[in-house]
Order: sequence, then C-alpha cells, then structure tokens
Amino acid sequence: MSVPLLEVENLGVQFTTRRGVVRAVREVSLHVEQGETLGIVGESGSGKSVAMQAVMGLIEAPGEICSGDIRWRGQTLLGEAGHRCLQEVRGNRMSMIFQDPMTSLNPVMTVGAQLVEVLARHLGMARAQAWRRAEELLALVNIGAPRRRLRQHPHELSGGMRQRVMIAMALACEPELLIADEPTTALDVTVQAQILELIAELQQRLHLSVILITHDLGVVAQVCHRVAVMYAGRIAETGEAVDLFARPGHPYTQGLLRATPRHDDVAERLIAIDGAPPDLVRAPAGCGFQQRCPVYGIECDGPAPSVTYERGRRLACWHAFERAWPELVAERKQAIHALDARIHGL
Repeated sequence: MSVPLLEVENLGVQFTTRRGVVRAVREVSLHVEQGETLGIVGESGSGKSVAMQAVMGLIEAPGEICSGDIRWRGQTLLGEAGHRCLQEVRGNRMSMIFQDPMTSLNPVMTVGAQLVEVLARHLGMARAQAWRRAEELLALVNIGAPRRRLRQHPHELSGGMRQRVMIAMALACEPELLIADEPTTALDVTVQAQILELIAELQQRLHLSVILITHDLGVVAQVCHRVAVMYAGRIAETGEAVDLFARPGHPYTQGLLRATPRHDDVAERLIAIDGAPPDLVRAPAGCGFQQRCPVYGIECDGPAPSVTYERGRRLACWHAFERAWPELVAERKQAIHALDARIHGL
C-alpha cells in the first residue's frame, strides 16, 4: 500500500494555564490520502483547529505537543529530525486557510503586498514576477478586476472576497494539501456555496487533498469523502461520509445528526444534545461524552475502545450502533408537547 500524504498518530496537545493543564487534543489519529477530502466536525472546543495547528507546526508556548507523531509522506515533522522537513513542507506543500480572514490579513498592507510577500519568501520570486503571479492567483479564485484588487486593503473588500484572497494566498506555492479551517464562517448562504464550489473546483483542477474543519454537517455531506468526528479532544468516529450519514454509530454522531435541520424531515423542533462538553482541565478518564450520553454504562468510565467495522469505520464507543436516540427523541417530544400544553393552558 502507498504511504498516505499525511499521517497523525496518537497526537496529544496540551496548554499550561493558571487553572491547570488543558489537554486540548488527546490520542488523535487520522490520515489523508492524495486527492481526498477529509472533514473534521465537532462542537466548539472539541480540538479540531488545535489538532490542525499542531500539524502545521503552529503550537507555541504555553502550548506543546506532548505525545504522538505527525508524518508527511512517511517522514516525521516533529522534533529536531522533523524541524527541517516541516520548514520545507509548511507553506510549500501544505497550506492553511484560517478561520477569520479579517484577522488573518494585515489591515495596513494591500492585498498585493501580502501575496507578493508569500511568493518572495517561499519561492524567491522577484517583485515584478511575484506581482504578475499574484494577479494570476486572484483570477484563479474568480476575483474580478484582479489588478485593481491587488492595490486595495482588506477592509475595502467584501467578506467573500477576503476569503478568496486567503484561498489564493494558501494556493500561492501550489501545495498538495490544503487545510481549510471554517472557510465559510460569517458568510451568507449564497457566498458560502460559492466558496465551497470554488474549493471543490480547485481541488479537481490542481489535484489537491483537503482537510475541511467545520460545524456544518450539510457542508460535510456535500464535499467530503471521509469524516472524523471529534469530541472533548478525541476522535469519536471516523468513516466514509456516505456510510456515516446513513448509519451513525457513536451516540455523539447520532446526536449531531438529530440536531441538524433536514429538508426531508419536517419536525416541529430540533432535539439538542443535553449538557455541555467536559472541562478539559479535569478531563474524564473514560469517554468524554459519558455525562451527556443516553446509553452510558459503567464500562464507559474506563478507556474507550478503538473498534474497526466494515469499510474502515472506526468508533471509540462500547455501545456503537445502539439505536437509543430515536427513543430518546420520542420521549423529549412528548415532554415538549406536554410543556406546550401547560403553557397554553395557563
């Protein structure tokens, strides 16, 4: 078998704070093949962005990578041995689109100056050559009048245009892997669709691999080949997107799907997952979802298993595929109807 483009094995990331050590990422393992799109989903604080920042070598004090390994085409990116490889890979072979373009772009520099800086630093281009390449990049991401846009500052562009500039900057060195951290955050629905369509088009044209970090399960279903579901710093479930949406195995994945609006399922109210994520300063020894799980058992206090099912599905759950959520939803609906009846009766 060929070596995956990117491999993450038992990755751990922690941050030292006044309250204690926050174990933000715990024992995360995943891989990305050439040309595929991997979606990483989960609630805010589940460790999605921190894990990918670790892959990019962007964890700084008070944070540290405390365990595991990150490999690019089989070669480690950690430690003294991997430092030189990381410097060659980051920005050139592997790029990242950050979550908020308005805070990622320098407000006092023109768009052109920022693109030219990337091209000069990583590719050693002369200014005139880099300026021409910057214009080509803006045209590549479908920005009209690119020569004029290069001379504008970020605040002069719309949110959708700023996001396209971030994509152009990430593609400047023609990487093999593009990590997109919530690329449609704060954009309206029409522009979101345009950005996702652009990423899919560029992936086909440039033969990119993509890691898409998002809260939006609809986006995942639309563009991803495989999905990794994260909760409390750990991977709860991974598998092909089609299989995972058709038959979610982990109770957390089931809960996420139950709380997602669907055009083919008209419900009076969406059923939320009760409770809140655990405090990662005092992370539970067992499954992080145990306090919110409808099928919790005493075995969940111990280490979660890593079970492989058909078609590469992996789940960290003792009660995988137990269909408890439909019954729970029915009970919640009855309670909501009873509450509504009492309110209207007052």
